[in-house]
Amino acid sequence: MQDGPKKSDDTKARLIEAAGAVFARQGFRWATVREICSRAGAHVGSVNYHFRDKEGLYAAVLEHTQRSAVEKYPPDLGLREGATPQERLRAFVHSLLSRILAEGVPAWHGKLLAREIAEPTEALDRLLQNSVRPLFSYLAGIVRELLEEADPPEGEESDVVFLCLMSIVGQCLQHYTARRAIAVLRPKSFDPSDIERIADHISRFSIGGIRELRAGKSP
Repeated sequence: MQDGPKKSDDTKARLIEAAGAVFARQGFRWATVREICSRAGAHVGSVNYHFRDKEGLYAAVLEHTQRSAVEKYPPDLGLREGATPQERLRAFVHSLLSRILAEGVPAWHGKLLAREIAEPTEALDRLLQNSVRPLFSYLAGIVRELLEEADPPEGEESDVVFLCLMSIVGQCLQHYTARRAIAVLRPKSFDPSDIERIADHISRFSIGGIRELRAGKSP
């Protein structure tokens, strides 16, 4: 009797891993439950048993991969207490780049999230609320500190803070979504897999821009 729950958990984990690879390659619409179950070595009815349907499996995959990646690369990367906002911003950028570019997470993680952003499904809202919003709020706190802005009422970030967040995250995502173009256009001295160097550049570039905004200067 003790083997039952363990076997069920193993099947569920195999389904999530198999589904992540299939969804990342084919997208939600074209992925089939039959292919996922075949890849996972599971009965075709196991998706209904564990996740209700394909939509439920897809939502579980998105949440699982985001949670696993954040656990491996937390937004503060274990910084000491009392770290400066500049140090916390760099750690955040480094952790985000690691989640989408490093080999320490499933190979399909970055591709799956990029596909979901480009071709959103109903699961995106749930992912944004449960997994992405806490990271968004954490980064917003860093940016407000750099801008020397007071904390606003919940959910009412200023335009300048919001635009800074979009700029920082956009710079990070560009290194994944435009990786083919980068591979063609990059100078020979630039290594697109050098996360440390990219994180340092994005951080310095962003801090410089925020400093200009705080000073009220225009180009």
